[in-house]
Parts: sequence; C-alpha cells; structure tokens
Amino acid sequence: MSRSKIQRSGFTLIELLVVIAILSTLIALLLPAVQSARGAAARIQCTNNLKQWGLALHNHETVLGHLPTQGDVPIGRTGDPWSVQTKLLPYLEQSNLGDLINFTQSSDGQAMAVNKVGFLMCPSEINDHAQANPTSPYPLNYLVNTGTWFVYDPVTGMSGDGVFGINRKTRFSEIPDGTSNTLGMSEGKTFTPILRDGGKPSTTAVNPPNTPAELATYGGTFKLDAGHVEWIDARSIQSGFNTTFTPNTKNLFTSGGKSYDIDFTSRREGKTANIPTYTAVTARSFHSGGVNGLMMDGSVRFMRDTVQQQIWRALGTRAGGEITSE
Repeated sequence: MSRSKIQRSGFTLIELLVVIAILSTLIALLLPAVQSARGAAARIQCTNNLKQWGLALHNHETVLGHLPTQGDVPIGRTGDPWSVQTKLLPYLEQSNLGDLINFTQSSDGQAMAVNKVGFLMCPSEINDHAQANPTSPYPLNYLVNTGTWFVYDPVTGMSGDGVFGINRKTRFSEIPDGTSNTLGMSEGKTFTPILRDGGKPSTTAVNPPNTPAELATYGGTFKLDAGHVEWIDARSIQSGFNTTFTPNTKNLFTSGGKSYDIDFTSRREGKTANIPTYTAVTARSFHSGGVNGLMMDGSVRFMRDTVQQQIWRALGTRAGGEITSE
C-alpha cells in the first residue's frame, strides 16, 4: 500500500487549538453564572438560618414572657456574661448542648464552647474553622442587635437603644417602633480585627461618630482576628452588632504599616465597673452587595450596602419613633 493512501485519524494541532479556545470561551462565559448560582444558594441558606433564630426568639418570648438579655452582669460589678445565642439553644433543638451550660458560672473557659453550632455559621463564610487554640470557643456569623452606638453603663445599669441589652429582658410590647421595622439579628465576619478598651468615650450621652475615621481618635489596643470568634460571649464585639455604620462599611485602621477593616469597642461589657461601653460593630457578609437582616417579626430582608445611614440606624432602634420605608 502506498503512503499516499494511508489515512490518519485525529485532530491536527490547529484543530486542537481551536477546540481549546472554544472550551476556554465557554468556561469563561459559564463561570460567572455558576458563581452567581452558588452565591444565591448561600444567601437562601443564610436566610433560612436566620429564620430559625427568629422562630427561637419568638418561642422564648412566648414561653418566658420576654426576650433573652444580651448578657447578665450585676450593676457596678464585672463578669463574663453568656450570649443571647446560648440562651436560645433549647429553642433550636440544641438542648443537649444547652444542658452543658451552667449559667451561674462565668462563660470564660467553658469546655462546651468549642462546639460548632451550625445555625450560627453562614455558608458563604470563608473562615468557618476553629481558632488556633483548640480549647477556645468556636466563631460565629449571626449577631444580635445592641443598638446604635451606646451599649451599657455599669454605674447606672442603663443599656442601649437596640432590642438586646445587658440585664434587660425586652418584651415585644416594648418595641413600639414595630417588630417589622426593628432589626433583631444580622451578620458579621469571623476573625474580625478589633480596636478595644481605650476607655473613650468615658462619659454617657456621647453622639455616634459620623465617619469611620473618627473611631481611631478614641484609641485602644489593636488585636488581630479577635472579633466574632466566641459564640458564647455576650459582649458586642463577639456576639453582637450595631448600626453606627451601614452594612460592609470599611472601618480602616493602620497597624504595622498595614490597613485593617476593624470593629471598635471603647470598653468590653463586664470588664469594668465604672466605664461605659460604646461600640461600632459593623454588619458584614460575603454576600454580594449587602447583608441579611432578621427583623423582630421573624422576617428576613436583604439589607443593601447602599441603605441610607439614617434608615439603617432607625432600623436598629426599638423605640426611636422613626418612620422607615421599604
């Protein structure tokens, strides 16, 4: 048989390159759609998680006649209070874990805290893992609303304007702004850098800052990867958020030549008997364009980053008398 009659099967180099180019183009076109679908699925699951917390809050109020306190610390004393999230465990079918808690003891150093509570983690969180110290509490994403800016005064016992406060057992009847107009919970990112315990503002009745740049002027100790890492801890910097700034606002602070997006607390609740606590703990998420917010009527809304500051703060108060719109 002559060589001219030999037939070869398969692709030529040019044909192979054309096929690769076509496949690459298709992948480039499909990848955003796949990522969008994954993001939408994560948001739906996050919404469902928050609805479970909303149901738990309503059941707690029905059974006991009030919502859980943010934490419990005797006026004029110090202590390590237990979070709202720990008190809701029996209403989330987590009684086995809840039974391990002795609420008469300090929350600090409790062995049960290393357990992960699935309902407290958003599926879009990229740092869903335990802390480096294997005996430390597990982190969390879902946080309770402690108000606009002022949180607690250990001298008078006065708490902030959010739904949850230190030693305060709020009833639904004490939310005159309306449960559909008041935030109960929202999201935060785990391992958030924080600026804490500078002791300023040192008096009550201090207005909230208008810009994140003002936070640095209050000072404090910078601590990396320290916020929202202890799901049992009642302090705002761990299990709470407030509405000082709108969702996903960058609160930039420079340390060691690097810039970090921080949360702020003037003095941690329960760590002092005579200095008030102010916090700027921003709602954050890995969702595109905003965060999920649980309203006190049990509904969940997607709160966009573009929400006006005055509207966001109005949603954070339980009795501010503001009028908000969709």
